[in-house]
Amino acid sequence: MAITADHFKALVRRHMEGDDQGFYSVARQVAARAAREGKNIFAAELKELIESAGTQPAAQLRTVPIQQPRGELAGLMSVNYPDVTLSMMTLTRDVRTKLERVLTEQRTAHRLAEHGLDPIYRLLLMGPPGTGKSMSAAALAHELKLPLFTIQLDVLISKYMGETAAKLRLVFDTVAETRAVYLFDEFDALGAERTAGNDVGEARRVLNSFLQFLEHAAPTSLVVAATNHPQLLDKALNRRFDQVIAYELPDRSAAIDVLKSRLAQLDTRGVKWSEVAEQTGELSHAELVRAAEAAAKHVVLANRKRITTTALMNALRERRRLDNG
Repeated sequence: MAITADHFKALVRRHMEGDDQGFYSVARQVAARAAREGKNIFAAELKELIESAGTQPAAQLRTVPIQQPRGELAGLMSVNYPDVTLSMMTLTRDVRTKLERVLTEQRTAHRLAEHGLDPIYRLLLMGPPGTGKSMSAAALAHELKLPLFTIQLDVLISKYMGETAAKLRLVFDTVAETRAVYLFDEFDALGAERTAGNDVGEARRVLNSFLQFLEHAAPTSLVVAATNHPQLLDKALNRRFDQVIAYELPDRSAAIDVLKSRLAQLDTRGVKWSEVAEQTGELSHAELVRAAEAAAKHVVLANRKRITTTALMNALRERRRLDNG
Protein backbone atom coordinates (compact mmCIF):
# COMPACT_ATOMS: atom_id res chain seq x y z
CA MET A 1 0.00 0.00 0.00
CA ALA A 2 1.64 3.21 -1.17
CA ILE A 3 -0.24 5.58 1.13
CA THR A 4 -0.33 4.89 4.87
CA ALA A 5 -2.89 6.07 7.40
CA ASP A 6 -0.35 8.59 8.70
CA HIS A 7 0.22 9.95 5.19
CA PHE A 8 -3.51 10.23 4.57
CA LYS A 9 -4.10 12.10 7.83
CA ALA A 10 -1.19 14.40 7.09
CA LEU A 11 -2.57 15.17 3.61
CA VAL A 12 -5.99 16.02 5.01
CA ARG A 13 -4.54 18.19 7.76
CA ARG A 14 -2.28 20.08 5.32
CA HIS A 15 -5.27 20.69 3.05
CA MET A 16 -7.43 21.93 5.94
CA GLU A 17 -4.67 24.32 7.03
CA GLY A 18 -4.19 25.61 3.49
CA ASP A 19 -0.56 24.51 3.59
CA ASP A 20 0.01 23.71 -0.10
CA GLN A 21 3.76 23.24 0.24
CA GLY A 22 3.29 20.85 3.16
CA PHE A 23 0.61 19.00 1.20
CA TYR A 24 2.94 18.39 -1.74
CA SER A 25 5.79 17.45 0.60
CA VAL A 26 3.66 14.61 2.00
CA ALA A 27 2.64 13.68 -1.54
CA ARG A 28 6.32 13.27 -2.41
CA GLN A 29 6.64 10.80 0.46
CA VAL A 30 3.75 8.79 -0.96
CA ALA A 31 5.37 8.78 -4.41
CA ALA A 32 8.69 7.63 -2.95
CA ARG A 33 7.00 4.82 -0.98
CA ALA A 34 5.11 3.73 -4.10
CA ALA A 35 8.36 3.56 -6.06
CA ARG A 36 9.98 1.44 -3.34
CA GLU A 37 6.99 -0.92 -3.43
CA GLY A 38 7.26 -1.35 -7.19
CA LYS A 39 4.18 0.72 -8.06
CA ASN A 40 6.15 2.60 -10.69
CA ILE A 41 3.25 3.83 -12.81
CA PHE A 42 1.44 5.33 -9.82
CA ALA A 43 4.69 6.85 -8.51
CA ALA A 44 5.51 8.39 -11.91
CA GLU A 45 2.00 9.82 -12.34
CA LEU A 46 1.96 11.29 -8.85
CA LYS A 47 5.42 12.77 -9.33
CA GLU A 48 4.28 14.35 -12.61
CA LEU A 49 1.26 15.89 -10.89
CA ILE A 50 3.45 17.34 -8.14
CA GLU A 51 5.94 18.79 -10.60
CA SER A 52 3.19 20.28 -12.75
CA ALA A 53 1.92 22.14 -9.68
CA GLY A 54 5.23 24.03 -9.61
CA THR A 55 5.96 23.23 -5.97
CA GLN A 56 9.24 23.93 -4.20
CA PRO A 57 11.62 21.21 -2.97
CA ALA A 58 11.06 20.15 0.63
CA ALA A 59 14.37 21.73 1.68
CA GLN A 60 13.02 25.14 0.59
CA LEU A 61 9.72 24.96 2.45
CA ARG A 62 9.01 28.00 4.58
CA THR A 63 8.53 27.17 8.22
CA VAL A 64 5.66 28.80 10.07
CA PRO A 65 6.02 29.89 13.72
CA ILE A 66 4.57 27.17 15.92
CA GLN A 67 2.86 27.69 19.26
CA GLN A 68 3.62 25.53 22.26
CA PRO A 69 1.81 22.16 22.10
CA ARG A 70 -1.66 22.18 23.61
CA GLY A 71 -4.11 19.62 24.90
CA GLU A 72 -2.70 16.14 25.42
CA LEU A 73 0.58 17.14 23.79
CA ALA A 74 1.20 19.94 26.30
CA GLY A 75 2.72 17.62 28.89
CA LEU A 76 4.63 15.55 26.36
CA MET A 77 6.86 17.99 24.50
CA SER A 78 8.07 21.56 24.20
CA VAL A 79 9.02 23.47 21.05
CA ASN A 80 11.36 26.31 20.15
CA TYR A 81 13.37 27.72 17.24
CA PRO A 82 17.06 27.31 18.21
CA ASP A 83 19.68 29.86 17.17
CA VAL A 84 22.75 27.64 17.58
CA THR A 85 24.73 26.69 14.47
CA LEU A 86 27.17 23.88 13.76
CA SER A 87 29.93 26.44 13.32
CA MET A 88 29.49 27.42 16.98
CA MET A 89 30.21 23.88 18.16
CA THR A 90 33.53 22.19 18.84
CA LEU A 91 33.11 18.71 17.38
CA THR A 92 35.37 15.90 16.25
CA ARG A 93 35.86 15.58 12.52
CA ASP A 94 33.86 12.34 12.47
CA VAL A 95 30.86 13.83 14.28
CA ARG A 96 30.87 17.01 12.20
CA THR A 97 31.11 15.02 8.95
CA LYS A 98 28.15 12.86 9.90
CA LEU A 99 26.00 15.83 10.93
CA GLU A 100 26.86 17.65 7.69
CA ARG A 101 25.83 14.53 5.76
CA VAL A 102 22.45 14.61 7.50
CA LEU A 103 22.01 18.25 6.47
CA THR A 104 23.00 17.52 2.88
CA GLU A 105 20.52 14.67 2.53
CA GLN A 106 17.72 16.61 4.21
CA ARG A 107 18.30 19.61 1.94
CA THR A 108 18.29 17.46 -1.19
CA ALA A 109 15.47 15.14 -0.12
CA HIS A 110 13.50 15.97 -3.26
CA ARG A 111 16.31 14.62 -5.44
CA LEU A 112 16.53 11.41 -3.42
CA ALA A 113 12.74 11.00 -3.60
CA GLU A 114 12.94 11.01 -7.39
CA HIS A 115 14.82 7.71 -7.09
CA GLY A 116 12.64 6.23 -4.36
CA LEU A 117 15.16 7.06 -1.62
CA ASP A 118 14.68 8.68 1.77
CA PRO A 119 17.19 11.06 3.40
CA ILE A 120 18.76 10.21 6.74
CA TYR A 121 15.96 11.02 9.17
CA ARG A 122 16.42 8.73 12.19
CA LEU A 123 19.47 9.56 14.30
CA LEU A 124 20.86 8.05 17.49
CA LEU A 125 23.31 10.29 19.36
CA MET A 126 25.19 8.71 22.25
CA GLY A 127 27.97 9.70 24.59
CA PRO A 128 28.78 11.24 28.00
CA PRO A 129 26.66 14.11 29.37
CA GLY A 130 27.55 17.57 28.16
CA THR A 131 29.29 16.51 24.94
CA GLY A 132 26.90 18.30 22.58
CA LYS A 133 24.18 15.80 21.71
CA SER A 134 21.18 18.01 22.50
CA MET A 135 22.98 21.02 21.05
CA SER A 136 23.56 19.06 17.85
CA ALA A 137 19.81 18.47 17.53
CA ALA A 138 19.28 22.21 18.04
CA ALA A 139 21.90 23.04 15.42
CA LEU A 140 20.29 20.67 12.91
CA ALA A 141 16.95 22.37 13.49
CA HIS A 142 18.49 25.81 13.02
CA GLU A 143 20.41 24.86 9.89
CA LEU A 144 17.27 23.33 8.35
CA LYS A 145 15.13 26.30 9.47
CA LEU A 146 12.84 23.96 11.40
CA PRO A 147 11.36 24.04 14.90
CA LEU A 148 12.82 21.73 17.55
CA PHE A 149 10.36 19.61 19.51
CA THR A 150 11.87 18.10 22.67
CA ILE A 151 10.31 15.02 24.26
CA GLN A 152 11.57 14.13 27.75
CA LEU A 153 11.17 10.37 27.73
CA ASP A 154 11.99 9.84 31.40
CA VAL A 155 9.13 12.20 32.34
CA LEU A 156 6.84 10.66 29.76
CA ILE A 157 7.40 7.15 31.09
CA SER A 158 7.21 7.99 34.79
CA LYS A 159 4.16 10.24 34.44
CA TYR A 160 2.18 8.14 32.00
CA MET A 161 3.21 4.60 32.94
CA GLY A 162 0.61 2.24 31.52
CA GLU A 163 -0.36 4.60 28.70
CA THR A 164 3.08 5.52 27.40
CA ALA A 165 2.53 3.74 24.07
CA ALA A 166 -0.65 5.73 23.45
CA LYS A 167 1.18 8.98 24.23
CA LEU A 168 4.00 8.01 21.89
CA ARG A 169 1.44 7.58 19.13
CA LEU A 170 0.34 11.18 19.67
CA VAL A 171 3.95 12.31 19.37
CA PHE A 172 4.53 10.38 16.15
CA ASP A 173 1.26 11.67 14.72
CA THR A 174 2.81 15.10 15.13
CA VAL A 175 6.01 13.87 13.46
CA ALA A 176 3.92 12.95 10.41
CA GLU A 177 1.89 16.16 10.43
CA THR A 178 4.51 18.83 11.23
CA ARG A 179 7.93 18.94 9.58
CA ALA A 180 10.42 19.55 12.39
CA VAL A 181 13.33 18.06 14.35
CA TYR A 182 12.09 15.83 17.18
CA LEU A 183 14.53 15.19 20.02
CA PHE A 184 13.82 12.19 22.26
CA ASP A 185 16.11 13.05 25.16
CA GLU A 186 17.20 10.58 27.86
CA PHE A 187 16.48 7.82 25.34
CA ASP A 188 17.94 5.15 27.63
CA ALA A 189 14.78 5.58 29.76
CA LEU A 190 12.95 3.91 26.89
CA GLY A 191 15.58 1.92 25.07
CA ALA A 192 17.19 0.12 28.03
CA GLU A 193 17.77 -3.59 27.79
CA ARG A 194 14.40 -5.30 27.56
CA THR A 195 15.36 -7.67 30.34
CA ALA A 196 16.16 -4.86 32.78
CA GLY A 197 13.86 -3.35 35.39
CA ASN A 198 10.95 -4.66 37.37
CA ASP A 199 8.14 -4.31 34.84
CA VAL A 200 9.72 -6.20 31.94
CA GLY A 201 6.42 -6.69 30.12
CA GLU A 202 5.47 -3.01 30.15
CA ALA A 203 8.98 -1.89 29.14
CA ARG A 204 8.98 -4.32 26.23
CA ARG A 205 5.57 -3.15 25.03
CA VAL A 206 6.63 0.50 25.15
CA LEU A 207 9.93 -0.15 23.37
CA ASN A 208 8.28 -2.27 20.70
CA SER A 209 5.70 0.48 20.15
CA PHE A 210 8.44 3.07 19.78
CA LEU A 211 10.31 0.93 17.27
CA GLN A 212 7.13 0.38 15.26
CA PHE A 213 6.38 4.12 15.21
CA LEU A 214 10.01 4.87 14.31
CA GLU A 215 9.89 2.40 11.43
CA HIS A 216 6.94 4.25 9.88
CA ALA A 217 7.96 7.79 10.84
CA ALA A 218 7.63 10.40 8.11
CA PRO A 219 11.01 11.06 6.42
CA THR A 220 10.21 14.77 6.04
CA SER A 221 10.86 15.17 9.78
CA LEU A 222 14.11 14.40 11.58
CA VAL A 223 13.81 12.08 14.59
CA VAL A 224 16.78 12.30 16.98
CA ALA A 225 17.26 10.06 20.01
CA ALA A 226 19.97 11.02 22.51
CA THR A 227 21.40 8.99 25.39
CA ASN A 228 24.13 9.50 27.99
CA HIS A 229 24.26 5.77 28.68
CA PRO A 230 24.67 3.79 25.44
CA GLN A 231 25.72 0.74 27.44
CA LEU A 232 22.13 0.49 28.74
CA LEU A 233 20.52 0.40 25.31
CA ASP A 234 19.03 -2.72 23.84
CA LYS A 235 21.57 -4.04 21.35
CA ALA A 236 18.88 -4.38 18.67
CA LEU A 237 18.28 -0.63 18.59
CA ASN A 238 21.25 0.54 16.54
CA ARG A 239 20.05 -1.04 13.32
CA ARG A 240 16.71 0.78 13.61
CA PHE A 241 18.41 4.14 13.07
CA ASP A 242 19.76 5.49 9.78
CA GLN A 243 22.80 6.97 11.50
CA VAL A 244 24.44 6.38 14.89
CA ILE A 245 26.82 9.11 16.08
CA ALA A 246 29.15 8.62 19.05
CA TYR A 247 30.25 11.67 21.07
CA GLU A 248 33.33 11.75 23.28
CA LEU A 249 34.80 14.02 25.93
CA PRO A 250 37.03 16.64 24.30
CA ASP A 251 40.78 16.07 24.23
CA ARG A 252 43.10 18.87 25.39
CA SER A 253 43.19 20.59 22.02
CA ALA A 254 39.40 20.57 21.66
CA ALA A 255 39.00 21.69 25.28
CA ILE A 256 41.16 24.75 24.65
CA ASP A 257 39.09 25.53 21.54
CA VAL A 258 35.92 25.43 23.67
CA LEU A 259 37.43 27.77 26.28
CA LYS A 260 38.76 30.22 23.69
CA SER A 261 35.44 30.32 21.91
CA ARG A 262 33.51 31.14 25.09
CA LEU A 263 36.05 33.79 26.14
CA ALA A 264 36.29 35.40 22.70
CA GLN A 265 34.91 38.74 23.95
CA LEU A 266 37.59 39.10 26.61
CA ASP A 267 41.34 39.58 26.45
CA THR A 268 43.05 36.17 26.74
CA ARG A 269 46.48 37.17 25.37
CA GLY A 270 48.16 36.56 28.70
CA VAL A 271 46.72 33.07 29.27
CA LYS A 272 49.24 30.22 29.31
CA TRP A 273 47.12 27.71 27.45
CA SER A 274 49.55 24.81 27.90
CA GLU A 275 49.11 25.08 31.67
CA VAL A 276 45.35 25.49 31.38
CA ALA A 277 45.15 22.38 29.18
CA GLU A 278 46.46 20.25 32.07
CA GLN A 279 43.31 21.06 34.04
CA THR A 280 40.79 20.15 31.32
CA GLY A 281 40.94 16.36 31.53
CA GLU A 282 37.62 14.50 31.91
CA LEU A 283 35.56 17.68 31.62
CA SER A 284 32.76 17.79 29.06
CA HIS A 285 32.05 20.59 26.62
CA ALA A 286 29.29 21.89 28.88
CA GLU A 287 31.52 21.84 31.97
CA LEU A 288 34.29 23.67 30.12
CA VAL A 289 31.81 26.35 29.06
CA ARG A 290 30.64 26.78 32.67
CA ALA A 291 34.24 27.07 33.88
CA ALA A 292 34.98 29.70 31.23
CA GLU A 293 31.87 31.64 32.21
CA ALA A 294 32.84 31.49 35.89
CA ALA A 295 36.29 32.89 35.10
CA ALA A 296 34.75 35.56 32.87
CA LYS A 297 32.34 36.68 35.60
CA HIS A 298 35.22 36.93 38.07
CA VAL A 299 37.07 39.26 35.71
CA VAL A 300 34.04 41.36 34.74
CA LEU A 301 32.92 41.90 38.34
CA ALA A 302 36.46 42.99 39.19
CA ASN A 303 36.17 45.67 36.46
CA ARG A 304 38.87 44.03 34.37
CA LYS A 305 38.88 42.72 30.80
CA ARG A 306 41.89 40.41 30.81
CA ILE A 307 41.48 36.74 31.71
CA THR A 308 44.36 35.40 33.77
CA THR A 309 45.77 31.90 33.74
CA THR A 310 45.15 31.63 37.49
CA ALA A 311 41.48 32.62 37.25
CA LEU A 312 40.81 30.14 34.48
CA MET A 313 42.64 27.28 36.17
CA ASN A 314 40.83 27.94 39.46
CA ALA A 315 37.50 27.83 37.63
CA LEU A 316 38.43 24.52 36.01
CA ARG A 317 39.50 23.03 39.33
CA GLU A 318 36.22 24.12 40.91
CA ARG A 319 34.24 22.60 38.07
CA ARG A 320 36.08 19.32 38.47
CA ARG A 321 35.45 19.38 42.22
CA LEU A 322 31.73 19.89 41.65
CA ASP A 323 31.69 17.18 38.99
CA ASN A 324 33.30 14.68 41.38
CA GLY A 325 30.79 15.56 44.09
